[in-house]
Formats: sequence, structure tokens, C-alpha cells
Amino acid sequence: MKDFNVISLFSGALGLDLGLEKAGFTIRVCVELDEKAVESIKQNRPGIPVIHEDINLVSSKEILNTAGLTSKEVSLVVGGPPCQAFSTAGRRKAFDDPRGALVSQFIRVVRETRPKMFLMENVRGILSAAIKHRPIKYRGKGYPPLSEEEQKGSVFKLIINDFKSLGYNVTYKLVNSADYGVPQKRERVIIVGSRIGSDFIFPKHTHSKKPAGVLKPWVSLEHAFKCLDEPNPEYISYSEERLSFLKLVPPGGNWRSLTKELQPIAMGGAFNSGGGKVGFYRRLSFNEPSPTVTTSPYQKATDMCHPVKNRPLSVKEYARIQQFPDEWHFPGSTTDKYRLIGNAVPVGLGFAMGNALIEYLQCPPDEYSFNLETATNIE
Repeated sequence: MKDFNVISLFSGALGLDLGLEKAGFTIRVCVELDEKAVESIKQNRPGIPVIHEDINLVSSKEILNTAGLTSKEVSLVVGGPPCQAFSTAGRRKAFDDPRGALVSQFIRVVRETRPKMFLMENVRGILSAAIKHRPIKYRGKGYPPLSEEEQKGSVFKLIINDFKSLGYNVTYKLVNSADYGVPQKRERVIIVGSRIGSDFIFPKHTHSKKPAGVLKPWVSLEHAFKCLDEPNPEYISYSEERLSFLKLVPPGGNWRSLTKELQPIAMGGAFNSGGGKVGFYRRLSFNEPSPTVTTSPYQKATDMCHPVKNRPLSVKEYARIQQFPDEWHFPGSTTDKYRLIGNAVPVGLGFAMGNALIEYLQCPPDEYSFNLETATNIE
């Protein structure tokens, strides 16, 4: 059987990597800075070498040597550079934020290791982020027009052009994990590049909110929790004040389910703020997939209250939604565990992408030569 070797960057707790493994890839090395994530990898996959270091300080030569590979043997470089700089929930600093600059490190490793393919995933906000953000109050009448770097989408355009300049044929898509059998409505932008063939074809949906033909219905939270036995669930409790309001919210509801009189009392200062605020006092429903799992199910704006119990989702329930095996160990405090799970890519999405990537690698369409002049050969 042909080897499908993966270099994993920003590996986290291995959600995406587990899906790729299941599809037939071999993770040859992980590069990860977070101490708890590294501990999780070592405990659950002790055979995978881990470089526990800031990627800015890790050379591609060290990555290849640790993996025991030459660049000709690298099938795939994969990873999701930290996404807070591109999130619509943040201040959208893009490349001015050090976390946004880590995208450049992913591109650097692709340039220097020359994998046959790469897969980079990120938040939806990366599609509209600007290289330089100009606050709203400094736009419009009396201010100069937005420069090219201040235009919406300029970050994504730069990233795609950088990959193309390396000789990669690049395709991308905004995908919803629920469409691939994940019990979670989690949207992610996936960018795939190939230097061995024409456009990569994204896997077809297997599930749908409105199933028809061969499409199955979205996987519900009830199905995700099936046969989960937790006599002592691990979670962080709500305050009594929060609970007094959450007890009034039905499954599938949020703060808007409260009476008009109670809404401003429960919401406080957030009541008059903008945005949909759908995460406030949110109680999940067994009948639907989970909303996007965040790094904290008990914060006011990201509430993930159990459908029928008056508590946030437990660590084990969180892991079920992300499709980690029940025996997977997450080290650290309860807060650490929520963070590791929330930052991961659902295993099922990784599996769907992995199957499509292997099919492509086995039979690349319209093969063409890679322009070596645009690459840096480190061997």
C-alpha cells in the first residue's frame, strides 16, 4: 500500500488528524506550542513525534528530520493556524495580530517542504478579513477611500495568491460539518492546494438539513449522546443567578425565550448591544445538531446548556460532538479540556476530506509539472 505521509502543523488535540488517520493517512510529525495539546498527543498517540515549539522558531529541515522524511515523501501538509485574528467576533486585526501572521508560517513550511498537497482550515471570517482594519468611525464622508489592503477580503486574496505563486493549484470552500455527518453546525473555510494535478474536488455531502435522495438527515445531539454513560459528568457549574434564568429557557431556546420583562434583567448591559446574541442563555435541543462548539460552553455569550439538565455540556459530551473517541484523554483542568476540544476540527470532517484527498493522490487529474523555480528546496 502506498504511504500517505502527513506533516501536521498547529495540531492541537488532533481532531482533524484523527479523521485523516481514519481515511488512511499517516501522521509523521506534529508541530504544536500548547503544552496541554502536546501532552494529549503524547498520551493518546505516543508513536507520533511532536515538536513542542513556536513554529516561528522551527525550521522545515527540523520538521522533515523529525518526521524521517524527504520532501519527495510528503503527501500532505495540514493545519489550522490560530484563527482569532480573522474571527468576526474579534477586532479583525488580521496580519497585524501575531496569530494572524502564523498563516505566513504555514505558507513558509509549504514552500520549503513542497508537499504534493496541502490543506489549511480556518474560520469563516478569513474570507472577509482585511490586511489592515480601519475602524468604522474613520470611514465614509470626510475620510479617504479604503486602500486595497483595507478592502474586505484582502487577507484571503493575499493567501491564495501566495499559494499560487508556489506553483499550487488552489481550491477552497466554506463547508458545514453537519453536511458530513458531524452532530454540529460548524462552518469552516478549507483551502486545498495541489502541485500534481488540476482542481481538487471537495467531497459530496452525505447529510442535509432537508434530506432527499441519498442524503441522510443531519445527525442530532440525541444521536451523538447515544449510550453515553456519565454517572459523574465533568463540567463547570453555572452561578445561581444564571441558573435562575436558564431554568426558564426551553430546549432550543435562548434569552429571547424569556419574558419581555426578564430579558433586560438577564442580559444586563448586553441587552442594548448589537448583534444576534444567540449564544446568551442558550439551551440546546436534542433534535438538532449542536451549534459550533467553542472553547467555553459556560460563558455568557457562548452558552451551551444541556437540553434537559441545568448545567453546561460536560467534557465528555463536548468530545462526543467533536467525535473524539470516548477513551481519548484530555489533560489539565476542566477549562483546559473544554479549550482543547473546542479548538479542534471535528473528526468526521477530517475523515471526509481525507477520503477525497487520498482518492486524488492515487489518481491526480490532469497531472502537470510543479514550477521548481518558485520553491525553496531545503534538502
